[in-house]
Amino acid sequence: MKYYIIAGEASGDLHASNMMKAIIEKDNEAEFRFWGGDQMKEVGGTLVKHIKDLAFMGFIEVLMNIRTIAKNIKFCKQDILDYKPDVLILIDYPGFNLRIAEFAHKNKLKVHYYISPQIWAWKQNRVHKIKKVVDEMYCILPFEKEFYKNFDVDVNFVGHPLVDAISNFKKTALSKTEFLKKNNLTDKPILAILPGSRNQEIKVKLPIMLEASKTFSDYQLVIAGAPNKSVAFYQEVAKGTDVRIIENQTYDLLNNSNLAVVTSGTATLETALFHVPQVVCYKANAISYAIAKRLIKIKYISLVNLIMDKLVVTELIQKDLTAKKIISELKLIENESSDGRIKMKKEYQLLEEKLGSGGASKKVASLLISKINE
Repeated sequence: MKYYIIAGEASGDLHASNMMKAIIEKDNEAEFRFWGGDQMKEVGGTLVKHIKDLAFMGFIEVLMNIRTIAKNIKFCKQDILDYKPDVLILIDYPGFNLRIAEFAHKNKLKVHYYISPQIWAWKQNRVHKIKKVVDEMYCILPFEKEFYKNFDVDVNFVGHPLVDAISNFKKTALSKTEFLKKNNLTDKPILAILPGSRNQEIKVKLPIMLEASKTFSDYQLVIAGAPNKSVAFYQEVAKGTDVRIIENQTYDLLNNSNLAVVTSGTATLETALFHVPQVVCYKANAISYAIAKRLIKIKYISLVNLIMDKLVVTELIQKDLTAKKIISELKLIENESSDGRIKMKKEYQLLEEKLGSGGASKKVASLLISKINE
């Protein structure tokens, strides 16, 4: 069968690539055309647009790039019609993908959506569009099935793909000695710094993260470099701070870290699944934040706290994101015997249980192929 897939962000690239591998196991004639990143490209098929040209963060950045986004949507619609896929698979990325879903539905194409947009957080009215234009929705968060049920929409809960991604990674992961040697690191404990993947958020948050991290002189500071970001870019933002930058090795870094300072997003969940105590950071453009605060209907910003429905990891948001507060929160979870660290790790175990038993990618592939064949 012919599959047209659209992923617009780094996390979508990861999950889509694993889904593609699972599809190939069940459909040896699978043909892929996609918008995505390097991980999808490695699986095979035709890459139409790369995620580095697609990710725009916040209201202001979206407005500044509105013409580019409009051109991409127009091009995508025509490309889908020209390709004539058996199914369109959308991966999160709602601002773009829901428009494409509506177009595909009008053109009588089958629309399957893997990783639900976070409509439970804001723009809940989007659920009505999803009900109308999406044939099948595959959810990865346990509370999403109940949310959709409230709107009389039946969805598939397949578990979280990160459970598999991290489990598979650990099977072939470098030993700590190998990781340290590869990156010229010492045997001092590691404080991992995950400043996000977009230029805007890195420039805003990384200086604050580094200022706080310098206090922890017994640790070596290591930045997780995002795909498509140069070492020179991070060095410019870090401005001479004694910090190492490692590229495309986030899982290796988390697998060997003792503490972490993490930008809100998928990385908070990844850090938790590696059982690394963390402090979550978020700071946006003041106007974007003011708008979002009025619209968003959730108690927490980190996926860890949202899934657990309680405060497991500290969230430092906007004005609360200061070096002083990061230092204070890190000290509460720094020592192995500290109550804060012990409690956080216990909650991480419960979190893992809530996310399902694994096999999300294979479940999606099986359901998707069987439903198309129906």
